[in-house]
Amino acid sequence: MITGAQIRIARTAVRWTAEELAANSGVGARTIKRIEKANGLPDSTVSTISKLKNTLEAAGIEFIGTPEDGPGIRIHAKPDRDA
Repeated sequence: MITGAQIRIARTAVRWTAEELAANSGVGARTIKRIEKANGLPDSTVSTISKLKNTLEAAGIEFIGTPEDGPGIRIHAKPDRDA
């Protein structure tokens, strides 16, 4: 499981808006914004979190740590600096 803060940071790292993550993941932008407000485990379904996690991983993000111990990300893709 990943935290709302990890999702927020990962989305920022790939330079996507919540709307862009929504378009790529199939999760609504309002739902993403609600999930990102949680620093800990978000109040959402496993299916929804999995969609977001899989989409961000496909964009080059690696989620590290656990929600209780050092949650964070590693970036394996270079963000588009011209965006």
